[in-house]
Amino acid sequence: MNKLIITAALTGAEVTREQQPALPITPGEIAQAAYDCYEAGASVVHVHARDMDGKPTQRKEAYAEIRERIAEKCNIIFQPSTGGAVWHTAQERGGPLELDPEMATLSTGTCNFGDDVFFNSQEIIEHFAREMLSRKIKPEIEIFERGMIENALRLVKKGLLVPPVHFDFVLGVPGACPGNIEDLLHMVRSIPQGSTWTVAGIGRYELPLAVHAIPMGGHVRVGFEDNIYYRKGELATSNAQLVERIARIAREYGREIASPDEARAILGISN
Repeated sequence: MNKLIITAALTGAEVTREQQPALPITPGEIAQAAYDCYEAGASVVHVHARDMDGKPTQRKEAYAEIRERIAEKCNIIFQPSTGGAVWHTAQERGGPLELDPEMATLSTGTCNFGDDVFFNSQEIIEHFAREMLSRKIKPEIEIFERGMIENALRLVKKGLLVPPVHFDFVLGVPGACPGNIEDLLHMVRSIPQGSTWTVAGIGRYELPLAVHAIPMGGHVRVGFEDNIYYRKGELATSNAQLVERIARIAREYGREIASPDEARAILGISN
């Protein structure tokens, strides 16, 4: 079994300081949170940028500053989002790809997202896939519903996605696939042999899905984007606190934690 890759999703596009006072917003805060998570055991950092007012932005300049500040502190894998916020246009969402990051997310379908709709037409999906392929960016295929796996496999057939594919099962989003253990099992059984996968449980689903992924050979994403609580009714003190818990549980299982360079090897990223 490969070592465990822990991804820290630090900020997201929806969480506010009112909900989570420890939410990192500025480039400096995000970089410090990334370093703290790296020290706690994370090897990938999933990044959503915010503007000066704390609102989500997909401006490449904002991502460039965050990446530079993180790189000054550690060699964690920088993974920007192409999902942005639900109101961003496809052109805006693709801004971070112009920085040629090692890795980026690619959502392969449309789904309800709380009171909104996260829209990804086939044209948008293929556009992002082509961009990542041409720029040699490793896609993390974000799966919110089972059919999105089939959409990803069509990209493979078209030559727009090169196996082995890395999937991220984002489960428990209101309006999309729930985050029950049966849902994770079904997703894992539906991907090609040789694929790698991460699970990101939303809210109360975060910890149980992570605990099940560890002995299954999957990888884990945690952080304020997905869950602001450490336990019911108790806000987490930092993203690093959530990472530390997963690293501790994994070690209890006897599964070692991947360093950033080991994660690159597992995911097929050449640095």
